[in-house]
Amino acid sequence: MTDSTKSLPEAIHLSNYKTPAYLVEFVELRFILDPTATRVVSRVKYVRNPDRTQAEPLILDGEQIKLMSVVLDGTLLDARSFNLSDETLTLDSVPPVFLLEIESEISPATNTALEGLYLSSGNFCTQCEAQGFRKMTYYPDRPDVMARFEVRIEADRSEYPVLLSNGNLIAQGKLDGDRHFVEWQDPFCKPSYLFALVAGDLACIEDKFITRSGREILLQIYVEHRNCELCDHAMLSLKKSMRWDEEVYGLEYDLDRYMIVAVDDFNMGAMENKGLNVFNSKYVLARPEIATDNDFLGVEAVIGHEYFHNYTGNRVTCRDWFQLSLKEGLTVFRDQSFSADLNSAAVKRIEDVRILRQSQFPEDAGPMAHPVRPASYVEINNFYTVTIYNKGAELIRMQQTLLGKETFNQGVRHYLKKHDGQAVTTDDFVIALEECSGRDLIQFRRWYAQAGTPHVALETAYDQQKKEYRLVCRQTCPATPEDIWITSRPYE
Repeated sequence: MTDSTKSLPEAIHLSNYKTPAYLVEFVELRFILDPTATRVVSRVKYVRNPDRTQAEPLILDGEQIKLMSVVLDGTLLDARSFNLSDETLTLDSVPPVFLLEIESEISPATNTALEGLYLSSGNFCTQCEAQGFRKMTYYPDRPDVMARFEVRIEADRSEYPVLLSNGNLIAQGKLDGDRHFVEWQDPFCKPSYLFALVAGDLACIEDKFITRSGREILLQIYVEHRNCELCDHAMLSLKKSMRWDEEVYGLEYDLDRYMIVAVDDFNMGAMENKGLNVFNSKYVLARPEIATDNDFLGVEAVIGHEYFHNYTGNRVTCRDWFQLSLKEGLTVFRDQSFSADLNSAAVKRIEDVRILRQSQFPEDAGPMAHPVRPASYVEINNFYTVTIYNKGAELIRMQQTLLGKETFNQGVRHYLKKHDGQAVTTDDFVIALEECSGRDLIQFRRWYAQAGTPHVALETAYDQQKKEYRLVCRQTCPATPEDIWITSRPYE
């Protein structure tokens, strides 16, 4: 008889959250692309977290990587100087400030998990949310480690004429052997899950957008060549999204260019990587001869959703994955409001409520019931749910109703300004609304920790003599499921 508990995965608990032992000042990455043997060279400056009183080991995440070399402050380390496992690279002794250079090798062509850097239909593509960055290089792959990235990509020019990454293009040129390179620089700090790289033979559709301050932004949509005539609606939707965010929230786009890549076999619907969104073609392409009204509305909504993440998710991101709804619930609410403003608000609201009733209510009533801010998880990818997204959006809508639209919008702007460049929590968002409105929302925060759909019982009474009508509401909610995991480990 075997002990079945030994095979159970370990849960990660919010209560065990610890700040990172080391912070990152900058990241320089070099990718030498090859389908089965891509070289990745990382050069990272680490600084001990000021809240640490003593030295701790540096523990870097890494999976399915062939380690080539480790150089600490210019000194090549031998294998006795670090510990290497299937999931981590650990340096037991490091100085308070140091430069770490790691060279490794990965095989995008055999990366069937489609996390990290993978090759599909002849194109290199990345998907790093939630924990895909660790499949490219050794790094503290957690959302509360934010840094500025500079990326150099080298590849065969005929096979991969398009080389893209986050931020602004700062250099490009030819290399020997019909190869070429590009260099990208993102001036804004971001976590590793927002990193993106795309390389392939893609067509590009371009347009421009003039911001309210007069800046000219280059807009680019990259698609497979056969799809280049199907992007007009997506481009129009992008420009509408940019204008709406300026008018409603005062948010102006912050880079020199905004890029969208749409490929047929991207494994998620869309991903909001900073300045370089990657979509499944379904959410970008629209052929007027066969697309329905709902198809056009769907493209518009998803384009808007990923654009709106530029501030609610990218400039201000989540501290840990328990706070996933901080970016997703808020951004779903923003894309719902965008669609309502541009089209029929009543029809949009009916559609949103239908999703709640058909998908979220059953989730809340079943074994997958969980709070908008879970207390624990085993596999984070299982928490990309209608509860996190759609119920999370309803919590945002409730706060808008309590505060009023104008005060709420001011509160969102205050939240974004206060926490710009930071990784924060749902509590930080609610506190920002409190600070802006003067309202006490401490009781409201219980919604984030409570699972289940509330049931409301109504009692009515009319006093004919006093001409008074009394309505009594009683709200109850099922108990939030207890953690069922046998073992746990600190979230680090």
